[in-house]
Amino acid sequence: MATYQNYIVAQSLEEAWTLNQKKSAVIVAGNMWLRMCGLRKQTAIDLSALGLDRIEETEDAFVIGAMTTLRQLETDAALDGAFGGAFAHALAPIVGTQFRNGATIGGSVYSRFGFSDVSALLLALDASVVLAHRGPVPLSQYQQEAWDRDVIAQIRVPKGRRAHVESVRLNATDFPVLVCAASLGEDGLRLVMGARPARAMIVADGLPESAGMETFEALSRSLPLGSNLRGSEAYRRKIAPALMLRAANGACGRD
Repeated sequence: MATYQNYIVAQSLEEAWTLNQKKSAVIVAGNMWLRMCGLRKQTAIDLSALGLDRIEETEDAFVIGAMTTLRQLETDAALDGAFGGAFAHALAPIVGTQFRNGATIGGSVYSRFGFSDVSALLLALDASVVLAHRGPVPLSQYQQEAWDRDVIAQIRVPKGRRAHVESVRLNATDFPVLVCAASLGEDGLRLVMGARPARAMIVADGLPESAGMETFEALSRSLPLGSNLRGSEAYRRKIAPALMLRAANGACGRD
């Protein structure tokens, strides 16, 4: 159980950033995973008063506040329509509805969880992270960086790609053994693998829409994979091509 000496509801992003520069502070986001990790910090920083729990649609993108819950993303009709139902399909298997009502997109992205279905989908959609001090940073770059003390304000998801996510789980609502997110845009297919069990990564970009099992088997042979309690490296490598094929077919609108 996490414990904090002080609980501060930040009144501005600048205040949140300033407070978060101390190693004794932490941004709690939805406080779903964090509260279970046994963390002891002097100050917990709450962003809930900053209006960051909204999904705003612009002409060319969706701008998602960091405090937006996974359940909001799952049920948003505009997101569902813009990306071929990918958000609802990807988020529905995560733990349970009660959990998704509390977990935030900012917490998921900042934590760079290896098991994150969210990060895999956002990488496939070429999303960027808007930070309080650094400003916009491509998620593909941010995902590989070490944890820092900047504050995520928003996630920007550009329009123009159709996406689909497939995962293998040992049980419903469990962490995934392997996740593949695919998206199709004017530049071709992008494939992202998550739960490798390391952080999600882009494994192919610009593939032709006609790419098939032979291509995915070749990608699987060079894919950096590992083992954990949910599956061995050999098992992940065996199922990866089929998962890529299913995700690609979904992104391309094929059965």
